[in-house]
Amino acid sequence: MSSEIETSLLVIVLDVNPMQRIVKQETRILSQCLDSTIVFANAHLMQSSNNELAIMACHGHSAKFLYPCENAVEIRQMDGQYEKFTMVERTVRQQLQQVVSEISMDVPYMESLISGALSMALCYIARLERDKVAGQKLHPRILVITASNDSAMQYMNYMNIFFTAQRMNVILDVCSLDQELTLLQQGCDISGGNYLKIPQLAGLLQYLLWVFLPDPSVRSKLVLPPPVKVDYRAAC
Repeated sequence: MSSEIETSLLVIVLDVNPMQRIVKQETRILSQCLDSTIVFANAHLMQSSNNELAIMACHGHSAKFLYPCENAVEIRQMDGQYEKFTMVERTVRQQLQQVVSEISMDVPYMESLISGALSMALCYIARLERDKVAGQKLHPRILVITASNDSAMQYMNYMNIFFTAQRMNVILDVCSLDQELTLLQQGCDISGGNYLKIPQLAGLLQYLLWVFLPDPSVRSKLVLPPPVKVDYRAAC
């Protein structure tokens, strides 16, 4: 029998910018997205005891890790719920509440710093790759959940991130909640990930579990939405 430890690492980047169009129209959407993201994250952990998880939040001013968190408070386990699921849910909600409270609505609109969050995610993956134990094999991927527009201003940052992810064998998946994102489509195509603009926001959790929960190694055997035609023209 092989003694190799297969670890699937999922880093979720959740865009919580309050100036996203659909969030401005209905503020409850952010809570719905958070609920779906937490269920999806716990489903990833439930697939294998070796699986690892990290969750980040980004907006127009910063990007921050919600889980794991260095200064997380001690959380009492809920009856009937797996301890790690409780830890993920409570920690993410507490940390996100702090992040949202720090967002100033008085400053002009700023694009979400998704490229900054992706850079931090790649650094985190590189550190785990360096610190892994003997016999452990890490399979990292990043999932971006956003309703923001494409950002031509971050074009060069995105390109550097995409090719770095390709070199590090990191899969980039993107779930768009509002409109087509040409730049992030390129990142998915370059890194071998999935891109999906969901048809209905009410079905977010179902789309996350269907398209993004399976490991990349088994996706070719599943019936998934057909890949989009990627436009590789540069954004100016």
